[in-house]
Amino acid sequence: MKVLGIDPGTAACGYGIVQGNAGRLRATVHGCWTTPAGRRQDLRLKTIFDAVSALIAEHAPDAVALEESFVGADARIALSVGQARGAVLVACALAGVEAAEYAPAHVKQAVCGYGRADKQQVARMVKLVLGVEVTNDHASDALAVAICHATAPKVIAA
Repeated sequence: MKVLGIDPGTAACGYGIVQGNAGRLRATVHGCWTTPAGRRQDLRLKTIFDAVSALIAEHAPDAVALEESFVGADARIALSVGQARGAVLVACALAGVEAAEYAPAHVKQAVCGYGRADKQQVARMVKLVLGVEVTNDHASDALAVAICHATAPKVIAA
């Protein structure tokens, strides 16, 4: 299974692709897209949409996994992250790729065994599981959500 993980955000949007083969996971690509704060919001969202669409076209993932929005104290940030998530979801829908969403605590539980792990713990586990050094927190979070989806038990429909 090949999973594109996304850590959505308008200012910084992390991505990472994890591929499972013979019970082992490996990262094929990861990074972070950024958009300038002074740029119009519609153009920032288009940048994210175009980048996700290009990754899907190039790598043909079986699924896309996103981290759900964390609603903190700042409503503007929550709204901005929600808009970025929308751009990602539309790119998935147009490409015909299934999109799954996971709460941050669920991702941390799946990757670290502890739902309140900090960013450094997540980064260490991503490095341990995939054998790659990831220097960007957003890319690390994206790979973590991809690992979460790739290792999640699949539900059998009756």
